[in-house]
Amino acid sequence: MSNPSPPPRITTTTLAQMARDAQPITMLTAYDFPTAQILDEAGVDCLLVGDSMAMVVQGHETTLPVTMDQMIYHAEMVGRAAQRALVVVDLPFPEGQLSIEQSLRAGARVLKETRCHAVKLEGGSEQAQRIEALATAGIPVMAHVGLRPQNVHQDGGYRVQRDTEKLILDANTAEQAGAFAVLIECVPTDTARQITEALSVPTIGIGAGPHVSGQVLVTNDLIGLTAGYLPRFVKQYDNLRQTISHSVRSYCDEVRSGEYPEAKHSFK
Repeated sequence: MSNPSPPPRITTTTLAQMARDAQPITMLTAYDFPTAQILDEAGVDCLLVGDSMAMVVQGHETTLPVTMDQMIYHAEMVGRAAQRALVVVDLPFPEGQLSIEQSLRAGARVLKETRCHAVKLEGGSEQAQRIEALATAGIPVMAHVGLRPQNVHQDGGYRVQRDTEKLILDANTAEQAGAFAVLIECVPTDTARQITEALSVPTIGIGAGPHVSGQVLVTNDLIGLTAGYLPRFVKQYDNLRQTISHSVRSYCDEVRSGEYPEAKHSFK
């Protein structure tokens, strides 16, 4: 009996059509093979190998420490797992701030080494030449406007971005430069709506309200693996941290009491 054929791959063209049809786009972060496989099988449209891994996987306070080699390492796992989803990989700091040639090399590594399909680049109007160079080279670019975590020290922290005129300019410029989509982070709902209405490419919101083409969250936040503070825009759908802790405590108790392993867990 032959294996079933894989589901049709989501592409940048698919996302554009979904936005035109007002079909909401789903996007979540993934940093490893089993998580990406679960998300892909569950029907998530886009997977983001985010530089957020610096915080939620590596335990840093910002996204800045993660390196390009580390992004490639994790992206390769996610790229192998995803059978349907479009996979986007963040260009980490400072790959999107150095020379355009450096960004081209980094983007080319993503496409050549990871089976992933696009890169995400923080910035808007000031990144127009970089976005254009990447897109011209055949490297699809998702732009990222609004709150930009790589600018945390420049901006003095993580703040809601309220300069509507500047945000619309950034998003428009990114589209004109060749971005296939624009991620909008931490902006007022009405501003995100105005940006979405001003663009012909999809918008993906995180902390940007409902009037966008799609939504993205950090998976660790959504499933309850994150300890401590959660941003206001996060909806926690489960508490796997509690579930895992309960399972591990039960295991430790049973080993210490001699209840595990039983005969059915042993060999004769």
